[in-house]
Amino acid sequence: MKRITLIAAAIALLAGFNACTQSTKTANEPQTDSNTPLHLLQPDYIIPYGVPAVADIKADLDRVLAFVDVETPTAVKEDGRLERGAFRLASYEWGVTYSAMLKAGETTGDAAYTEYTTKRHSFLAEQAPIWTKVLQDGGRVDPQMSQVVNPHVLDDAGAVCVSMIRNQFANPDLDLRAIIDNYMKAINKEYRLKDGTLARNRPLANAVWLDDMFMGIPAIAWYGKLTGDTKYFDEAIKQIRLFKEKMWVPEKKLFRHGWIEAMDYHPAFHWGRANGWAILTLCEVLDALPENYPGRDELMDLYRQHAMGLLALQSSEGFWHQLLDRNDSYHETSATAIFAYCLAHGVNEGWLNPLTYVPTICLAWNAVSTQIDEAGMVHGTCVGTGMAFDPAFYYYRPISPYAAHGYGPVVFAGAEIIKLLNSTYPRLNDNAVQFYDEDYSSKGAIFSVR
Repeated sequence: MKRITLIAAAIALLAGFNACTQSTKTANEPQTDSNTPLHLLQPDYIIPYGVPAVADIKADLDRVLAFVDVETPTAVKEDGRLERGAFRLASYEWGVTYSAMLKAGETTGDAAYTEYTTKRHSFLAEQAPIWTKVLQDGGRVDPQMSQVVNPHVLDDAGAVCVSMIRNQFANPDLDLRAIIDNYMKAINKEYRLKDGTLARNRPLANAVWLDDMFMGIPAIAWYGKLTGDTKYFDEAIKQIRLFKEKMWVPEKKLFRHGWIEAMDYHPAFHWGRANGWAILTLCEVLDALPENYPGRDELMDLYRQHAMGLLALQSSEGFWHQLLDRNDSYHETSATAIFAYCLAHGVNEGWLNPLTYVPTICLAWNAVSTQIDEAGMVHGTCVGTGMAFDPAFYYYRPISPYAAHGYGPVVFAGAEIIKLLNSTYPRLNDNAVQFYDEDYSSKGAIFSVR
């Protein structure tokens, strides 16, 4: 079980109560209201409860880093092909991981995280000209490099593009611009509905996937930040508005997963990870936009509404469900980690009230941490998932520790929560997690006794 941070005064007071009750209660006498402060009895939590310790979070992240470092080699075999591990170097899932590792390096001060991403970005940049030549000559491109030199869909481009833009800002000496520009060409060519919404023609014609908010829109906004061309900011804001028109369910403050143009009624299946991609999109675009840019307030309002909707649906164990509003669907790790990151980021940026959200954030991380094993593998993550219009499809999607979707969100969440805990002082008060912006640990007891 994870260490739980407690106030020294709380321990002292609890000890005092125990001493008092020992004098009025015999060894075999049952604990009653008259001889025991029953509200101080310790619950039998399934998931660790309380404020996580920074050292424990860092230890979790270190194990994840060690695992993925081995499973994403940067080497070339004798035949010229890339060595392969458990995860692909240029998948959208790994784009999330690259950005998360940069965040972890920034937050913890541990250069190993930053170096993880920089090493792989540099490797892809070195390999890109080689495989571009192979492509031009009509040869067979290594599957991992195909997504880099010849991206076809948003999944190939958006998330890795954002990670490279972030790294280019942090490390100006890196030479990633050619790949970044190539990714943007693919995004600009993506299929759109007549109104301009990013769309696909699968599984049916003119389909809008909530996932594509994340696959395309953050890259558009960050490219505007990179180039200084505000047309990209405007396009990102426009796309969010278009997705909101089709996907947002205001009475639940959640997004539906899929939308088909030919439907006269649009069923709403609130798949957890897709809602995670949606709120992560809002965080990424808000980070990229200038502070007072026109339309930013509108995006902030949508972000806060979505946060409220998610807050209401967290389970008693700290996880969110595979289908968010159906609590008989299974607990899902990647969505829980994304929400933990996005809520913690909102608190750290001053977008959300910490009094409201910090207890939820602590509970979410405690849940996520139980899914990180000693080898650094992340369990409980739903595998890649298409769009469906019946509940059974979502209920029975498999989970796997090799589902790459779980790793970036877990690192993102841990890093952002470390940042939160390093600047604030959440503590247990009367056995419940509460938020404080001042360290009261040296000022005596701060909790109430009824």
